[in-house]
Amino acid sequence: MKKQLTLALVTCAALSGAHALFAAGAGPDKQLTVMRAGVRPVIQGPAANFTGKATIDRQVRPDDSKRIMGSLVSFEPGARTAWHTHPLGQTLIVTSGCGWIQSEGGKVEEILPGDVIWTPANVKHWHGAQPDAAMSHYAIVEPLNGSSAEWMEHVGAEQYASQGASTCRTTKTSTGAKY
Repeated sequence: MKKQLTLALVTCAALSGAHALFAAGAGPDKQLTVMRAGVRPVIQGPAANFTGKATIDRQVRPDDSKRIMGSLVSFEPGARTAWHTHPLGQTLIVTSGCGWIQSEGGKVEEILPGDVIWTPANVKHWHGAQPDAAMSHYAIVEPLNGSSAEWMEHVGAEQYASQGASTCRTTKTSTGAKY
């Protein structure tokens, strides 16, 4: 009983300390921000950086309190990025569809919903949807000196086609991809 009481007191003290620590960072001028769907800026992927149609829903932008950037990028079938690098690396979290990713000199990897991909800093790579399936992923990066990516040449049609037929087992419907 004495051990349980001691453990309970230590736990309470730890939780009180943690609460005080987190509460200290949330001063009276700190406010929650809710960015509603349909209100956030959604842009078309620039033709200089993408082949095919891709939309970018900029969900997390850096400010004084955070440095990371996060976007939901949605690719129509066959759409893909140009080759590019990120100065501090990139994390992708696939949310729907079927895609491919490749680093320079590496093999093409299929990416599916739930996959998390880490691309180290300055590794040249591309990613996008398979030919017959849409694909969406969250892209998370941290800019360095105001830049989050260095864009290079497009992945040409011949190079993309050399990946072979789509291996995706989903079907495309008139309202989007069915997963």
